[in-house]
Amino acid sequence: MSAEKQPPHLQRLLDRDGYLNPYKGEICRRYNVFMDYLKRIEEQCGGMDEFTKAYETYGLIVQKDNSVRGLEWAPGADGLLLIGDFNKWDRKANPYKKLQYGKWEINIPPNKDGSCAIPHGSIVKVCVLKDGAVHDKISPWAHYVTRPEENFIYRQEFYNPPQKYQLKEARPKRPQSMRIYEAHVGISSAEGKINSYREFADDVLPRIKHQGYNAIQLMAVMEHVYYASFGYQVTSFYATSSRCGTPDDLKYLVDKAHSMGIYILLDVVHSHASKNVADGLNQWDGTNGCYFHDNPRGFHTLWDSRLFNYTEIEVLRFLLSNLRWWVEEYGFDGFRFDGTTSMLFHSHGMNDSFGSYDDYFGLNTDTESVVYLMLANYMLHKFYPEVTTIAEEVSGMPGLCRPIDEGGQGFDYRLAMALPDMWIKILKHTRDEEWNVGDIVRTLENRRYGEKHVAYAESHDQALVGDKTIAFWLMDKEMYDFMATSSPMTPIIDRGLAMHKLIRLVTHALGGEAWLNFIGNEFGHPEWLDFPRVGNNESFHYCRRQWNLADDENLRYKFLNNWDRAMNLAEEKYHWLSSDPAYVSWKHDVDKVVAFERAGVLFVFNFHPTASFANYKIGVQVGGTYKLILDSDAPEFGGHSRLDHSTRFHTFAEGYANRMNHICVYAPARTCFALALDQ
Repeated sequence: MSAEKQPPHLQRLLDRDGYLNPYKGEICRRYNVFMDYLKRIEEQCGGMDEFTKAYETYGLIVQKDNSVRGLEWAPGADGLLLIGDFNKWDRKANPYKKLQYGKWEINIPPNKDGSCAIPHGSIVKVCVLKDGAVHDKISPWAHYVTRPEENFIYRQEFYNPPQKYQLKEARPKRPQSMRIYEAHVGISSAEGKINSYREFADDVLPRIKHQGYNAIQLMAVMEHVYYASFGYQVTSFYATSSRCGTPDDLKYLVDKAHSMGIYILLDVVHSHASKNVADGLNQWDGTNGCYFHDNPRGFHTLWDSRLFNYTEIEVLRFLLSNLRWWVEEYGFDGFRFDGTTSMLFHSHGMNDSFGSYDDYFGLNTDTESVVYLMLANYMLHKFYPEVTTIAEEVSGMPGLCRPIDEGGQGFDYRLAMALPDMWIKILKHTRDEEWNVGDIVRTLENRRYGEKHVAYAESHDQALVGDKTIAFWLMDKEMYDFMATSSPMTPIIDRGLAMHKLIRLVTHALGGEAWLNFIGNEFGHPEWLDFPRVGNNESFHYCRRQWNLADDENLRYKFLNNWDRAMNLAEEKYHWLSSDPAYVSWKHDVDKVVAFERAGVLFVFNFHPTASFANYKIGVQVGGTYKLILDSDAPEFGGHSRLDHSTRFHTFAEGYANRMNHICVYAPARTCFALALDQ
């Protein structure tokens, strides 16, 4: 392969991982496919900027003179009609004109008084004619979609308010160390209801800021008919979830976050789409194809959903423009791409072991999906230098989080998905005295060098009914009876509080280059998450967050909440997430003690259920006098006050555990603490 067909900086990727050398040809082939698509977009589609702003022309767009222009891509349709309140649902009044390449156009002049002929809030639908049948559909580009009271079929509301909300706040820069609060607006109220964007902004954002988070990852924002899908069965990609408010309400939320300096990420689902026909993208033009593969490749059997045809230029226009829409229209700062593993492989990663590099560079890899992700990352980073993209990816695809010009896919981070699985497996199957701290450390450190990971001990997956949060695994039903400070400190509650703090800090400090917490887990939310559905009689009882538990000074949840904040504030000061990976100098399976240094901070963990150690010798690279900066045993965190915070720790100029110096500490059972130079 000639040099000009290689990624310009391919050697950087190969130097990082010599095992990639045998796959150099395949890496270059993928890059060439990407370049072919890029060339086609630049030469035939008006360039990347115009191509990815299709939301300015597609759908129903109000022009400067208050006329409305409609443009749709429906290659399989025999005809399109626009119907709605504005024309009294007359199917003959407003037909679309057929253009080239499967596109359809309509122009509706303003009223005689110059006002828009389609009033704000009008209900409209696109009538699709196919083989003599008539199908009333929602435009794929609809900005606002609502559910009528009389049935379950959603409809498009023409959104053109007289005073449209304009974003006012400047975007914050991408955080140096990203501490992400994963949140779902709908479940964020303590009341049994669907919370609103504005209530979340006014009531929950201040909590997030106070806890020391500098980024929010919002779930379930794209419109989805089925609430219990957690937002992962999208029906309208350009519409905000109307159950939480209007588009202007979402802009208010984003503005409020930006005013607090909070960077805001959108959970984007481009890996699949709802198979709903009446109110989704499925069979939009009357065929099984259009936006999706018109064969078995177009169906995800496990998720019961449709799969995009990334080889189709109009699908690329739709999806890439969708990313820019959420940045330009709503002010989002970045994206977490859901289901990336499913996209990367024809098998969708199901039953794949990924035990060999052959698994990543063989015929199972879906080139078109890989190239779409490259195009998405190329476009986003080209137009928005401060953007962040995160891949929900479990296979460990090499180069996924390396720049495209190295032959990678261009993501900034991938989720460290093995970490919560490890913790749940340990808590389910292993007694405390049998924990293998060496294995724990290996899993926490097991990530590709030079590819950043978002570490987390648990996310929304572990909070759902059918699973358990870490707090629930640790304390279960005793959380209902013994979390009051006036009640006895039972062995189960004592263990649960202690281990919750240890698990979260060791994951926070050792597991990645960013940190993620799911809403409520910071204070050990006592109950699972279960959306209203037929199986629970449409109950909201478990579809909320009980903030009162963390706020009540008489309950022990406050201790976990305080610890979460202390971790984040310490990281904000010392920046271990954005530093080089930690150096683990000690992992003793008998003592259950782990020690490592990162960003000049010495972390010590004693996972032993009963043994405390006095004058425990720990290696440390930099000599000097150290002080406590974090102590899980402090009273404000529900601990037993076994460490003296006035103590200063002086190093000895005698090397230990491959470090230049050593220090002697008291390490109580089930306690973790962090030391930093006293400067």
